[in-house]
Amino acid sequence: LIKGSGVDTDVFNYTPEPDTLPVVMVACRMLLDKGVVEFVEAARQVHSKGIKARFVLVGDVDPDNPMSLESSQIAQWVEEGIIEWWGNQKNMPKVFSHAHIVSLPSYAEGLPKVLIEASSCGRPIITTNVSGCKETVRDGENGFLVPVKNPKALAEAFIRLLSDKQLRQRMGHAGREMAIKEFSIKIVIEQTFAIYQDLSKPLKIQTLP
Repeated sequence: LIKGSGVDTDVFNYTPEPDTLPVVMVACRMLLDKGVVEFVEAARQVHSKGIKARFVLVGDVDPDNPMSLESSQIAQWVEEGIIEWWGNQKNMPKVFSHAHIVSLPSYAEGLPKVLIEASSCGRPIITTNVSGCKETVRDGENGFLVPVKNPKALAEAFIRLLSDKQLRQRMGHAGREMAIKEFSIKIVIEQTFAIYQDLSKPLKIQTLP
């Protein structure tokens, strides 16, 4: 099993979290099945408890996808003050450097590259306990796993990390180590070439006596 297409850990390098109001970030296409609505509802719940944090969506709508959110809906959330919408961004290492927590409350994934990129940058991860997503997180070590379509559990996980800077830093370092040891593009290339080399060996055909 090769875990995804890998991450360039030199490009997505470790950066310490900024000394600012905590930023909780989701970076993805603005699709319903990425859990964007659950993220916004979790943000609303965190705000309702008087906890100070910024909740940021990074990515654009996808009009050709039937699961896409409407830009007007996202603009309404921004107007309400629940979230910020940074839209499509090219320099993701720089974007992650502004985050304190990265989340992807997706309904299902292959192996989300955005999460291993964020881990490589030293960010704790909060994602759903579904195939693909759960392969990027060791629960309690480099982040938390929450049930799918559960804004309350998502909000509780956000609050736990928002209230504990040392825990965020410890999980961020663990995520960086995990990215280097398990998800580095160098490892993925080595594993891929090993498969090709194995497949290129001549078949041994056993003849009947």
